[in-house]
Amino acid sequence: MPRFFLELAYKGTDFCGYQRQPNGLSVQEKIETALETLLKTPTEIVGCGRTDAGVHAAQYFAHFDAPESWARPEVQYKVLLGLNALVGYDIAIRKLWPLHDEAHARFDATSRTYHYYLDLDKNPFGQQTATHIATAHRADFDLMQKAANILLAYQDFQTFCKSETDVKNYLCQLSHSAWRQEGRQWIYTVTANRFLRGMVRLIVGMCLQVGAGKISLDELHQALQTRAPLQKAYSAPPQGLFLTDIRYPFLISRIT
Repeated sequence: MPRFFLELAYKGTDFCGYQRQPNGLSVQEKIETALETLLKTPTEIVGCGRTDAGVHAAQYFAHFDAPESWARPEVQYKVLLGLNALVGYDIAIRKLWPLHDEAHARFDATSRTYHYYLDLDKNPFGQQTATHIATAHRADFDLMQKAANILLAYQDFQTFCKSETDVKNYLCQLSHSAWRQEGRQWIYTVTANRFLRGMVRLIVGMCLQVGAGKISLDELHQALQTRAPLQKAYSAPPQGLFLTDIRYPFLISRIT
């Protein structure tokens, strides 16, 4: 059967993450259940990566195999309508199209970008999609920016990987790591070819700790050089984190 790619977005607040878990409802489970309803057979999808419980995706890709008839535009339109009706309000299926049989949503991705949104003021309308830390506005923004820039000089990020993981390779190629301020919100953006489990939230937490004077830039360098965890490591809350952009060599025209 031909291989199809899905482009989607989701709000992760009520999910245990993207990947199927035994202890809660996942984004993957919702989509696979919807596909099984339409195809009348169990259908597995492969996503472009994992996101933790409460983390969102403004752009996400997954692949699956389906009958050749799904390649017809009129069928794709009906499938999109059907999927969106079945997955609920927290998931939006944006596009569906056929690709070559070896296309892979995870392994073919060349880069991924995350944004982390930090509200400096308490915002009752952004509690599920941004993080508010009452003391964050006291942090030294310039120090946070310096900490983010330091990461670009390194490739081994074992320092920023959750301990309960079986990953053997901690190498990540970062091409962007910076903070910016928009009004009363600080936004961290990071782009890399791959990310480790919990990596972005640990990086955001590190920057906040540096800005608060709890971790020095020298301590950051030392931890990265020795591949050791930071003594005052802090994982930022999940609700401010968005996966926002995934790049593929064969989809440039579709996602720019």
